[in-house]
Amino acid sequence: MESAYVVKDGVAVVSFDNPPVNSLSAVQRKKLHEQILHSAARQEVQAIVVTGGEGPFCGGAEIREFNTPAQKAAPTMPELIEGLDKVDKLLIAAIGGFAYGAGLELAMALHYRIASAYAQLGLPEVKFGFLPGAGGTQRLPRLMPMEHAAPLMLSGVPLGAQQAFDYGLVDHLSHGELLEDALAYVRQLIAARMPLRRTSALPARMASAPPELFATLRADINKRTPGHKGKLSIVDCCEAATTLPFETGREFERARFLKLLATPESKALRYNFFAERQAAKIADVSPDVRPREIRKAAVIGAGTMGAGIAICFASAGIPVALVDAQSEGLERGMATIRGVFDAQVDKGRLTQEARERTLQLVTPTLDFASAVSCVDVIVEAVFERLDLKQQIFRDLDRLAPKGAILATNTSMLDIDQIAAVTQREADVIGMHFFSPAHVMRLLEVVRCANTSDDVLVTVMQLARKLQKTAVLSRVCDGFIGNRMLQRYLQQSLFLLDEGCSIAQIDGAMEKFGMAMGPFAVGDLSGLDIGWSIRKRRYVEQPEMVYSRIADRICEAGRLGQKTGKGWYRYEPGSRKRLPDPEADQILHAYREETGVAQRVVSDDEIVDRLMLALANEGARILDEAVAQRASDIDVVYATGYGFPVTKGGPMHYANTLGLGEVLARIRKYQQGYQGGQWQPSPLLVQLAGQGASFE
Repeated sequence: MESAYVVKDGVAVVSFDNPPVNSLSAVQRKKLHEQILHSAARQEVQAIVVTGGEGPFCGGAEIREFNTPAQKAAPTMPELIEGLDKVDKLLIAAIGGFAYGAGLELAMALHYRIASAYAQLGLPEVKFGFLPGAGGTQRLPRLMPMEHAAPLMLSGVPLGAQQAFDYGLVDHLSHGELLEDALAYVRQLIAARMPLRRTSALPARMASAPPELFATLRADINKRTPGHKGKLSIVDCCEAATTLPFETGREFERARFLKLLATPESKALRYNFFAERQAAKIADVSPDVRPREIRKAAVIGAGTMGAGIAICFASAGIPVALVDAQSEGLERGMATIRGVFDAQVDKGRLTQEARERTLQLVTPTLDFASAVSCVDVIVEAVFERLDLKQQIFRDLDRLAPKGAILATNTSMLDIDQIAAVTQREADVIGMHFFSPAHVMRLLEVVRCANTSDDVLVTVMQLARKLQKTAVLSRVCDGFIGNRMLQRYLQQSLFLLDEGCSIAQIDGAMEKFGMAMGPFAVGDLSGLDIGWSIRKRRYVEQPEMVYSRIADRICEAGRLGQKTGKGWYRYEPGSRKRLPDPEADQILHAYREETGVAQRVVSDDEIVDRLMLALANEGARILDEAVAQRASDIDVVYATGYGFPVTKGGPMHYANTLGLGEVLARIRKYQQGYQGGQWQPSPLLVQLAGQGASFE
């Protein structure tokens, strides 16, 4: 990185040069520190502009250096940023692209800030389980009102430049060439003899904040994300900014930052961050493979899933035909789509004009042949029946243009059998969206035996455009997520057999951190889905044993929220789950019928059995090369199944226990009820013997 000195008008420009995001690595910190001090020492320099140019200003700290010697290398992040208060020349941040984390903390320590009109500014540290640790919690409330500053840090979601300007975080907006505008702005500051406005000398902006703000924030955290240490510490630091001198508040913040950095939760969140980025990489495909162009799409089936998938395409700016065989189904699908866009307008996430523009990208039609004749990708999203899907793919093979990608949204079925009915197996792939498709981030991309590399690369890139986190899977029954889920549900039902209550199991898993317990999830998605899977597996995989209690619930017409009763009871129009004596009676009768010995089971055992069931099946998936890597499995569960991100994922969780301990516990459960279903994965046995971990 070289310093660029602009002698004219006495302005020095110091530029970041650490692509792709200008992160503040140890090397970058040292160079930046040296150049600012060098500029400040030059007599002809009256002001110093720090910039990354039109691209990113700074993406923050180099996360890979956390808990390594590089993090402590001089100057440390606090030393770099605090040192700016000693500079007696005007300091101006020229922010293009984005300023995140420590990058924004650095910018806030400068005296003035100019930002490109399209820049983004944020403090995302909470997403990694810690808080801004270089003065961010103390400086931000001194630049913008606390009632906006605290939520910004608690959400980790960035502000646009205009909003940052409105709040006072940014002093000037650039609508042209950033550096030219920054130099002109600096000349204005010099001409006006503007003071060195050190953020550390400003008071916290609390005038418009309600007096109960901090209590309200804590109550909301404890309700929505119970025990989230990072969020609660952010509130503590914000409160300290209002009651303590700046330097004391900064020390308060730093102590909590270092404490949080060492927590298992923070380590798990950082693991997830890199796992998601790793998931996008396909190990055995050449980087030279070029993707196909995706200009138009079609979705077959206008049910809840098909409508959600159409929303994804339209929201990404891709015209999409929504096809259904019945006009009633098509109208219901369009009503769903309109309802989603209307809700986004009501919440301020979409303007009315943008709603109309996006809605126009969706073309409802009953004309299957016409809809699929001129598109680049087709996603089939009809009922989960192999014969029905095969017939659709025979028709697609005949009607779709050459080079079109033929994707199925099946969640369980053998896609190789679907591809086999076509004469273009290389074009067939799985795109397993999760419900609701327009909300859930996960997309399992299922590679068939003959899927071409360019189709695979195209769909992985398309996933990013659809704002999905794509994870690659090979074909197997249930792919990654649902295959593992069956073992999780199997143990849940066995626990009911042995004496646990429905509410106890759900409660234990939700206390562990799952978004919902297994029975609550079943009621939400519909118990008939699992019932159909079990009936098929009774024939195809008789060696996998299920408790029949779930079948008894379904046979009683209790299919979940859609029927007003499942494992729980639901009042009309409400999703609140209520205990139901009828469900308890069915459970009691089944226990009497089977004669299974009843016992008291602890919440710890519930969590242990369900987590180890996931990890053991995940190990089988790795062993069979269904998933590329253990972290991919964790991404599936963190983004698609409500697994607590503060625990990383089932494979990371098993690693933290130690695979030797995991194997020992599985051996113990082999001696208990339905112990024959606990067969440790060969890979688990191998790695435990080596003292190794899942990778």
